[in-house]
Amino acid sequence: MTRFEAWLLHLSSALVGGTGLVYAWMRYLATPVDPFSVVGHPWQPAVQHLHVLVAPLAVLAVGALLRAHAWTALRLGVREGRRSGLVLLGNALPMIASGYLLQVAGDPGWRQAWVAVHLVTSGLWLTGHAAHAWRARRARRAAHPD
Repeated sequence: MTRFEAWLLHLSSALVGGTGLVYAWMRYLATPVDPFSVVGHPWQPAVQHLHVLVAPLAVLAVGALLRAHAWTALRLGVREGRRSGLVLLGNALPMIASGYLLQVAGDPGWRQAWVAVHLVTSGLWLTGHAAHAWRARRARRAAHPD
């Protein structure tokens, strides 16, 4: 995995994760100024649009990760970080699919189901990505204690 691909993954995860967390706070926790409003915060629509616009960058980065890093590590039998990496990969498909499906779901029941899947898998992705990157950084520092 090149440095560009690694930074693309980290940056896109931070952007999509950050906008997703802010949107979730606005949508589910913020109290609307106007009691008749369905929007929790005046910036909520803009943050939602930004989240949807940066999400394809994260999907691209996951594809690059799969090709350049995960598949190569599995093929070569690399053991370090395998468990957290496989959890990330297994989590990526439902996270991505639910993000798209909740936008097109017409039935309120299905929409709520996709929202729940997306919230859980996104939380797992952000936590897993941070843990996997932290472990990799720790292993690099142990190998090169400069």
